[in-house]
Amino acid sequence: MESIWMAETEIRRRETLPGDMEVPVVIIGAGLAGILTGYYLKQAGMKAILLEADRIGGGQTKNTTAKITSQHGLIYSRLIRTFGIGMAKHYAQINEAAIEEYERLILEKGIACDFVRCPACLYSTVEDTLLKQEAEAAKALGIAASFGRECELPFSVAGVTRFERQARFHPLRFLAKMAEEVEIYERTKVLRVEDKCVETDRGYVEAEHIVFAAHFPFVNMPGFYFARMYQERSYVVALEGAKNPESMYLGIDKDGFSFRSQGDILLFGGGSHRTGLKQRECIYGNLRDKACEFYPGCQEVAHWSAQDCMTLDGIPYIGRFSRRKAKWYVATGFGKWGMTTSMAGAHILTALITGDHCPEKDIFSPQRRFTAKAAKELAVHGAHTVKGLAKHLLPSGDTKVIPNCPHMGCRLEWNPEEESYDCPCHGSRFDKEGRLLDDPAQTDCRRRSAGK
Repeated sequence: MESIWMAETEIRRRETLPGDMEVPVVIIGAGLAGILTGYYLKQAGMKAILLEADRIGGGQTKNTTAKITSQHGLIYSRLIRTFGIGMAKHYAQINEAAIEEYERLILEKGIACDFVRCPACLYSTVEDTLLKQEAEAAKALGIAASFGRECELPFSVAGVTRFERQARFHPLRFLAKMAEEVEIYERTKVLRVEDKCVETDRGYVEAEHIVFAAHFPFVNMPGFYFARMYQERSYVVALEGAKNPESMYLGIDKDGFSFRSQGDILLFGGGSHRTGLKQRECIYGNLRDKACEFYPGCQEVAHWSAQDCMTLDGIPYIGRFSRRKAKWYVATGFGKWGMTTSMAGAHILTALITGDHCPEKDIFSPQRRFTAKAAKELAVHGAHTVKGLAKHLLPSGDTKVIPNCPHMGCRLEWNPEEESYDCPCHGSRFDKEGRLLDDPAQTDCRRRSAGK
């Protein structure tokens, strides 16, 4: 089922790439990060074009819960411990600035996108120590944060960490308006990138600067992003007749939920898991059961799922693609926080391309130092990859498609809840006919020959 954003928004269609072209900057991907980067480059006097394989906002932007917040889970106390207060402050400052910039753009351009300032809260039903630490760390970095025990949720909590003056909005209405500011070619699939040349199914684009803003980089080397990220799925049901909180809430417990109002609808989410990992329970069913428990008499009006790229240390990769490709750039690994990170990423990439000063780029650099947390996650990610690669040698059963991912050959797992083949290695997804749904794969699955 499509998100409420999709049901309420029609974005004007664009033409395909008309043929070979030469431009200063080409951006691969017309989601929020790509469009904002194109907009700020234009403001800086640099021409950029965007190439989109399908439709504007047709990737992950359409499935977000659209929280514009600098509160990204339990992150600030860890950033201070791992990277020091200077780099942690850069992370906090650029995300706080992103909220302000959204409001500025929306007011300046008169964008009707339901922008609302509201608090963002983390909660736990079992303990308060981590929440207190996070509040203190955020305050040390200049964020208006506090710890308390009162909240609007339909159950008791042990504690709540509250960030003031965060925001929420309608992402596709905002995106539709901002897309009018940049030059986009839809239904133009990028096939490969070499040096300054981007090959598409509609022609070639030569550019001095190339930006990868299409969720998960499909180029494996250099960069090795396939080894440095995995993907997670999360689920949302939209409810009418529930008590809608003024603030946004996210649980830090293993079975925590997300709550966020949109008009008279409550977006109630949870059930995150690694893409391709088989689940023992029906996630939508569990969300519906909990919704009825929390809000008796509520009615479901929509449900959908999202897919997020997760980095090894929990910080996005924004900056130069690799040391070997000085004029390739990337914005990926946004986790669950694509709204503020897209804005932050657009400013970092624009500064790198135009040569402007940007001290905040340090904490997001894909070449930042390798941490103990990253090493641990690398081992876990590697184990999933080895298992998926080993399985592709086993018989694949009686299916219409050969369930080996065309990205790197991992055995796909059937997801009965969403009727899709999901890759447990790197997160590519395909429908039951083998058609590509999510990257980094670039092609459909192979189908079995007739009679076999």
